[in-house]
Amino acid sequence: MTRSEPNDTLQRLYRAEHGRLLRYFRTRVGREEAPDLLQEMFTRLLRNGALERVDNSSAYLSRCAHNLLIERWQRMRREQRLFLPIDDDRDAPLPPQQTWGIEEIDARRIYRKTVLAMSPKTRRVFLMHRLAGKTYRDIAEELGLSEKGVTHHMTRALARCRKAAVRSNWAL
Repeated sequence: MTRSEPNDTLQRLYRAEHGRLLRYFRTRVGREEAPDLLQEMFTRLLRNGALERVDNSSAYLSRCAHNLLIERWQRMRREQRLFLPIDDDRDAPLPPQQTWGIEEIDARRIYRKTVLAMSPKTRRVFLMHRLAGKTYRDIAEELGLSEKGVTHHMTRALARCRKAAVRSNWAL
């Protein structure tokens, strides 16, 4: 086989498959990058000399295109970095953890204020259930109330907490 034969084969293959492969890449990476990927694929094909050994060139090219997309995706994932231009007039973005911490402090402040505003008996029932994890029956026995009375105090406490959360736009 002479040196020009692989080039002739490649040119015929390129003409026959160019449109199909370009559409394939366009649908997956967009109009901008599709021609570059197509060129990369045919360059690799010429370099590795696989044209002489391939029986079904259309299927082989489809597999090469698919593999090239996988490589591209893996490379992008590896190289994925956050790029922020340096601008001294702007503050650096805060990570979400800091925002969550601030929201937690606000929620605790609202919660504490709401609990302290409850009547002493309602507050005690609420804290025994929510903090100590006691059942309504245990609370009723300890405080000398009926279970229905414990339910009443818990309902009042929860309604107060919900009202405070709605007022402060804090989700329960």
